[in-house]
Amino acid sequence: MGSVEIIPAINVNTFEELVKRIKIIEAYLMPLADGPQWVHIDVADGSFTENTIWHNFIDLKNFQTTLNVEMHLMINNIDSDIFNWLFPVIKRNIFHLEAAENALNVIDICHEAGIKAGVAINPETPWESLESIFGEADLIQTLAVHPGVAGQEFDEYIFTKISDIRRSCPGCMLEVDGGVKVGIARKCVGMGANIIVAASAIFNNPDVTEAYRALKDDARL
Repeated sequence: MGSVEIIPAINVNTFEELVKRIKIIEAYLMPLADGPQWVHIDVADGSFTENTIWHNFIDLKNFQTTLNVEMHLMINNIDSDIFNWLFPVIKRNIFHLEAAENALNVIDICHEAGIKAGVAINPETPWESLESIFGEADLIQTLAVHPGVAGQEFDEYIFTKISDIRRSCPGCMLEVDGGVKVGIARKCVGMGANIIVAASAIFNNPDVTEAYRALKDDARL
């Protein structure tokens, strides 16, 4: 599978908070990355999730960063709203299968804009629902918590889902998001995950550098 990526996630209410965390990642975490450093930005407008967090796409129009930006679009009406998230700063859009009428079309829209496309599913969504987009999406994401709210506990049922996806799609880039911390990261990788996304496990620690390094060490089998 190659090396495992640890992607810090940003789940905040304002763009000012988002920029502050971007700068923390650029200054303290990017030097520790084994390759290009990604950042995972959560977006929730209250249509797909019970809560709202930052979701003003216009803020990204002229935004620049040295990080590779991955957007986690927890929004409904993605078939039309995907056009709001095609700015050059975005390298990968992850949308939810549950929110798409035609996931393959959304993937194509991203690709035509030169942006990679990922497809996510909620914890309760059967992994088999992804089979039609295997080989089309650049990334598959399985959430291990209910979408939207940071700081939730990892649902251990997801270990089986990771294993099932990996067995069914050996070449898929497989990302796990939600509640991942030291100890859980290692198990996710052992089941077949390529990418670990972590927010609270990094930013709730007084030393973000040490927290990031600990996750990288844990994920290194």
